[in-house]
Amino acid sequence: MPVGMFTPGSLLAGYSSSNCYHWVQGKTAWIIRNFTSSDSKSDLDNDLEDFELPPVRQRPVSLDQLCKESKFTRKEVQQLYRGFKQECPTGVVDEEAFKDIYSQFFPHGDSSHYARFVFNTIQKDPNGNLTFQEFLNTLSLLCNGSVQDKIDWAFSLYDTNNEGRITRQDMLSVIEAMYTMVGNCTDPPVDADSIKEHADTAFTRMDLDKDGFVSKDEFDEACLKSCDVSKTTGIFNACL
Repeated sequence: MPVGMFTPGSLLAGYSSSNCYHWVQGKTAWIIRNFTSSDSKSDLDNDLEDFELPPVRQRPVSLDQLCKESKFTRKEVQQLYRGFKQECPTGVVDEEAFKDIYSQFFPHGDSSHYARFVFNTIQKDPNGNLTFQEFLNTLSLLCNGSVQDKIDWAFSLYDTNNEGRITRQDMLSVIEAMYTMVGNCTDPPVDADSIKEHADTAFTRMDLDKDGFVSKDEFDEACLKSCDVSKTTGIFNACL
């Protein structure tokens, strides 16, 4: 099934934790890669020199540094930055602009809630802006990181309050945001009761000690137990 298609099965088949974080990260990587694709022929080395980072940054980011941090080649970083600067001339993306980017890929639904969760997971800037460096490092993690790296990222996404644990409401909020994002493209259509049932099922399976929270260890165990490493790798490669 093509990555771009959405059905309840492709999102959370049987609501396994493995399928859940596969879809979340795979779609995020696909959006980031497509958003930063560009056919422009500008000289990126000059672009990087002209790029003014927000004042919070202590030193400028060189092309070599970006390559070292992200594990992308110079050519890949150049292509990604070219597209990023074309869409974001200021060199940073705020939350509203990020939501606008997501809305371009999901015109049939409301992607603003899900985009907010992703934005808060990616951006670390005290000013609330997403820099190209953060953008690039996230794409590197989602495409080239280890299975554990990807599970760590997914946990951060679901831990919406940054408390180091996932509540039942956290789980429901993110899953509701996924379904709202794709709008009427689900097949078959789902209602609010079905979404809540799916979220409850997922949470119950992960909450191994039944204390009402999913800890990081529980999340890791649930994902790793059901995770086919080769399948995971294939899904992320397909997103590119």
